[in-house]
Amino acid sequence: MADFRGMGTLPPMGHGLSGGFLEYPIRGDRFAHRVAVQEHVASFTSPFQTIDLVRSDAFGQMLLLDGHIQLTELDEGLYHAGLVNVPLANLPSPRRALVIGGGDGGAIRQLMTDISLEQVDMVEIDEGVINVTKENWPALAGNAWDDPRLHLTIGDAFPYVKETQNQYDLIVVDSTDTYEDEEGELSEALFTAAFYRDLARILNPSGLVVTQSDNALFCPYGRENTVAQLGQVFPVVQTYHLAIPSFGGPSAYVVASHGVRLASRAEDVRRPDQLAQAGIAPAIYDAAFAELPYRQLAGNVQVPTA
Repeated sequence: MADFRGMGTLPPMGHGLSGGFLEYPIRGDRFAHRVAVQEHVASFTSPFQTIDLVRSDAFGQMLLLDGHIQLTELDEGLYHAGLVNVPLANLPSPRRALVIGGGDGGAIRQLMTDISLEQVDMVEIDEGVINVTKENWPALAGNAWDDPRLHLTIGDAFPYVKETQNQYDLIVVDSTDTYEDEEGELSEALFTAAFYRDLARILNPSGLVVTQSDNALFCPYGRENTVAQLGQVFPVVQTYHLAIPSFGGPSAYVVASHGVRLASRAEDVRRPDQLAQAGIAPAIYDAAFAELPYRQLAGNVQVPTA
């Protein structure tokens, strides 16, 4: 959980605090970032979680859920480009997309730049995330909330994916991480084979499912678990990563399909314009599919639970 050290009692939503530091975890109590904060922009407790927005010199606007970093103004563009534009670049003509989570609006902002998409469905369980970011960080979603292609459902994704008859070319799972030292996280069941089987049913034969999967360097077990669960359902599972400074290292992504494979080199993608408009240079794309050049330390594997 984040420590708003020096910031005093959290203020009501919309009232700021000046001075002080924010410390938030990268890997439980083993590794954290400490950031000087200029203003505590908003704090709101929804029925599901606590939503905080702060402003810092280092990262600009910062969104935290239950004290865990979700996005920052500095690097959310690259994070969302990895989640959305990398798979879009590998789909020749997607028509329908589904976003699960992503209440901040960044994922749908990226999707709406693709003129081939005719419909974008979104299922978000916590309307509080939408409201707080709409009010205090409107640039995050841009005009996406007003795009007529968007169909928003406030509710639980599990019954939605079990019951919908829609078929999708791209399914984006933009959820919070599951945290090693915490239980009962909101998104925990989104990283299971049972959930992925429901996604497989509604994914077109030539479509892709993509999910973020924690810090590839300091929390590799998150990616490994996602690969294992998706591998029980889909014949093709791939991983890639992008450097996201506010996450403390490379953010992992896992993509799965009924047979489609992502190109591992930018020169081979189906629609390079999707990379260019998102600011992903060919060298960045190519590096995303390379092995990380770091030694794996024993301290970064999963800590067994009692």
